[in-house]
Amino acid sequence: MEEYVVYILASSKTEKLYKGHTSNLIERFKSHNALSEKGWTIRYRPWRVVFVRFFKTKKEAMCFEKYLKTGVGREWIAKNVHSE
Repeated sequence: MEEYVVYILASSKTEKLYKGHTSNLIERFKSHNALSEKGWTIRYRPWRVVFVRFFKTKKEAMCFEKYLKTGVGREWIAKNVHSE
């Protein structure tokens, strides 16, 4: 059975955070840090993983990722995720 992960990346150069979900965190992390040649995340490399939460379904993961991108979710991140 496939598991899904919601993750938060922190840019080592800036204060930027990136929130996403995937079923393969290692490959997705490689994509953000090295493989991708276009997109928002390439401007703020290198990234490090600062938060991971596992879910049994893609729907649950997508809902939590969406929550993290709201104002309340950003407040939750500020209180619960340390990106130093």
